[in-house]
Amino acid sequence: MNIVATPYTPLFDIENLRKDFPILATKVHAKPLIYLDNGATAQKPKQVLDTIQNYYQISNANVHRGVHQLSQQATSLFDKARQTVQRHLNAAKQEEIIFTKGTTESLCLLAATFENTVIKKGDEIIISEMEHHSNIVPWQVLAEKVGAIIKVLPVNDAGEISIENFKKTINTKSKLLAITHVSNTLGSINPIQEMCNIAHQNNVLVVVDGAQAVPHMQVDVQQLDCDFYVYSGHKLFGPTGIGILYGKEILLNSLPPYQTGGGMIKTVSFAKTEYAELPQKFEAGTPNIEGAIGLASAIDYVNSIGFELIQRYEQDLLNYATAQLQVIERLKIIGTAQHKASVLSFVIEGLHPFDIGTILDQQGIAVRTGHHCTQPLMQRFGIPGTIRASFAFYNTFEEIDALTKGVNKAVKMLK
Repeated sequence: MNIVATPYTPLFDIENLRKDFPILATKVHAKPLIYLDNGATAQKPKQVLDTIQNYYQISNANVHRGVHQLSQQATSLFDKARQTVQRHLNAAKQEEIIFTKGTTESLCLLAATFENTVIKKGDEIIISEMEHHSNIVPWQVLAEKVGAIIKVLPVNDAGEISIENFKKTINTKSKLLAITHVSNTLGSINPIQEMCNIAHQNNVLVVVDGAQAVPHMQVDVQQLDCDFYVYSGHKLFGPTGIGILYGKEILLNSLPPYQTGGGMIKTVSFAKTEYAELPQKFEAGTPNIEGAIGLASAIDYVNSIGFELIQRYEQDLLNYATAQLQVIERLKIIGTAQHKASVLSFVIEGLHPFDIGTILDQQGIAVRTGHHCTQPLMQRFGIPGTIRASFAFYNTFEEIDALTKGVNKAVKMLK
């Protein structure tokens, strides 16, 4: 049954909040922009933009070891950014926070340093059918190098992982579970804490891809008890080119460096090099200073709204969009898990996702079309790709009405 828009009072001032995002006032093809591609990258509030500009105008210098004032200012901002991320994830120590380029580099760092340390010949690495390519390919490369085995957890028709299947898959050869917290294609929220408990009972380490989780919910790595957690800043309303690798201190200390050079050393001679302590051990070269500072600003911004309010509002958006879209002729939603983040993927029988996306773009509506870097998942559902609308707290019910109208228009045009 279709539902109609009803008067709704958001839990925060949505119209005033939208003014914080300058790009939302732009037009696309002479139409007001409706940005529903937040799963690919989120827009940036002016508070983040101002933070980055102010850094370059007032405090631009390289961090660490500089005795002059600008370097000390930049170092202070950079170190405070790490502390902000630590609090955001509730990590036990700031040394457990490593700055990287993003989720992909964080996972590649782990895969490279796990070679013949965590993962050896004959060991098994467990991943799932819903993983992003970034959480598949690094483990495949590692497995090929050392002679390890990849095991894949299937998803059911709703896009959920069975805990019972996980229990049956794990065995004495299992050494690692690499799992997404929230599927970027399906929106499914996996039971990470329960999976970590099961994994640790079997002496299996857990790497969690949190790229799609951190924009939508409060993440507590100590409560989850995961061993590693990674995410990208640009999906959390921060800059591109900055990401986070959280790891338990004892585990990070046990791993070799990923890259070498300035910044990650304690002493260097031609006879021997001693490496720096955490976190510098994994941060060779000049870091993305503006990215770290901008990410901290983004975290402060979303915390000023509150993740509880964000999650409740986005769930309302998701429920409304699901009800509106599912009655469209020949439309099928891919991913109907009981627990979902605000991601809605769908296909329309007989029509290609690219064609739908192109027509929506002409109406100023930005969605994502294709396989979303989850080709094995597309193969599992027997489809080439989907149309994906992913919502953030700055989206509105009126934008969902426009999406529904736009999809209906595209279906009629492509008949």
